[in-house]
Amino acid sequence: MNEIARTTPDGEVEGKARSEGSRLSSVEKAAPPILLQPEPEMRVERSKRGGKRQRIDRAGRPHRRPLWQSPLTRRILAVNIIALVIPVVGLLYLDNYRQSLIESELELLKTEAQIFSGALAASGVVTGPLGEERLLPETTRQTVRRLVDVSQTRARLFSPDGSLIADSFLLSGPGGVVEMQPLAPLDADDSFLWRAVVGAYDWIAGLLPNGGPLPPYSESSVQSAQDYGEVQKALAGETATAVRDAGGGRMVLSVAVPVQRYRQVLGSLFLTKPGDSIEATLRDTRLTVLGVFGIALSVTVLLSLYLASTIAWPIHRLADAADRVRRAKGRQVKIPDLSHRKDEIGDLSGSLRDMTEAVWKRMDAIERFAADVSHEIKNPLTSLRSAVETVARIDDPAQQRRLMTIILDDVQRLNRLITDISDASRIDAEMSRADAEPVAMRELLTAIADIYGATADPDAPQIEVIAREGDSLMVLGMEGRLGQVLRNLLTNAVSFSPPGGTITLTGWREHGRVLVTVEDSGPGIPPDKLKAIFERFYSERPEGEKFGQHSGLGLSISHQIVEAHSGTLTADNMLDPDGHVRGACFTIDLPAY
Repeated sequence: MNEIARTTPDGEVEGKARSEGSRLSSVEKAAPPILLQPEPEMRVERSKRGGKRQRIDRAGRPHRRPLWQSPLTRRILAVNIIALVIPVVGLLYLDNYRQSLIESELELLKTEAQIFSGALAASGVVTGPLGEERLLPETTRQTVRRLVDVSQTRARLFSPDGSLIADSFLLSGPGGVVEMQPLAPLDADDSFLWRAVVGAYDWIAGLLPNGGPLPPYSESSVQSAQDYGEVQKALAGETATAVRDAGGGRMVLSVAVPVQRYRQVLGSLFLTKPGDSIEATLRDTRLTVLGVFGIALSVTVLLSLYLASTIAWPIHRLADAADRVRRAKGRQVKIPDLSHRKDEIGDLSGSLRDMTEAVWKRMDAIERFAADVSHEIKNPLTSLRSAVETVARIDDPAQQRRLMTIILDDVQRLNRLITDISDASRIDAEMSRADAEPVAMRELLTAIADIYGATADPDAPQIEVIAREGDSLMVLGMEGRLGQVLRNLLTNAVSFSPPGGTITLTGWREHGRVLVTVEDSGPGIPPDKLKAIFERFYSERPEGEKFGQHSGLGLSISHQIVEAHSGTLTADNMLDPDGHVRGACFTIDLPAY
């Protein structure tokens, strides 16, 4: 316990006993314990931004949304679903696959037509009296009907003059010509669910591009070769194909081949076939893709919700805890410890906990500082009050002059205290706002030593600066504040060094750090006070020095500045070979730049 005392004009001794246990402020002593309040009732009101309605508690804090209503959850779902939908839409657009199916069907139809054409040329041709060859209508009709009897292919035979000779869908009988239409195959599953699926597929397929419009397919009541361009090409000796739109999203594939005998074109065989098998294949493929997409979508949604729960829910917990810490009057509320996650949210949890702890420590430091300031200012104020009250009651001029001297000393002490207190309270704010710049410690040491040498008395201690030439003593910080630290340490060393003594300023670089020492030749520091000297308002002054000349904040301010530069300031005693103290040494350790 440190005793700081002085004598009043009446001979009474005033003082204070300083210890950590006596630094509680009146607020700390009087404040009752504060319990956590229950959750406030909710109300719904319109937000100031955007006019959206949201739930607000009585304290004005927004109510946290459920997980499925979280904007972060919606963003995660949107990103993952869009990433899944884009390739699926690309798969549904099977234009190349559709075109390959059409080409395959046309090749099969062309092969079938060539076989039929050969059969017709071998069995349905008759030679006239002049040696000319022609197709027998009745024979070719029977042949055409039998050739396509087992398939859905429709065969029509046109003569060289363009008239229709035979049609596999027209059957001659006693009652005349009958037109036949093949029935559509029955669906394997004609349930309501299947119809709904097919209807949804047809709607989606209608939205997809299909490679461009097709020419329409139409039949006149009296058909001729002029109605079909591929038939005309076949009558000219070429094989031609075509794809037409029959309406309702259905296609008709057609192939026309010449019926030849000895290179003489006797007619044109025209085969047509609906593209239902192609559409069915495309539908099955797309439904398979959509089925896989549905399974992948379900898995994606579940995984997205899981991912959102591992991100959004912990963030909600941290935000709620931060709100409770901010609004609570006590310190019972703690930030959840999620550091076991080993990820960014765990780092965020640790940072919030460290920040909260730093805030509590800063508040404790402010309370202690306020208590110390109050206590320190009361001493000169008490002395001032006593001197003022006494000077009004005495008539002795000598006593009055003595009291006026005491009043002047106390006013000057108050001025020093207020100046140093103001400086100490501004350091943190100033360091947080200022931009750090490279500082050359070698030049700073030399400049401070030169200024002291130019203003010092003849019998004052001598200053010696030692800095190795090869070392770069550059640090990152505020040159003015670092200079203030060196001036405080030099002033302290001068006050303890005897007349004619030596003060050594040494700077060097070691393991990425810049170290600066200030050594004096004074009596040293009591071993049990090596850390206490950096406390606020602690004063360990040389014997014979007038009381109240120092505020006790110089070393505390220096320690605070060095810590703000991510460094350390320590004190130690130097010993001679015999083990006797030969002076004090203060060491500044800063990260090199």
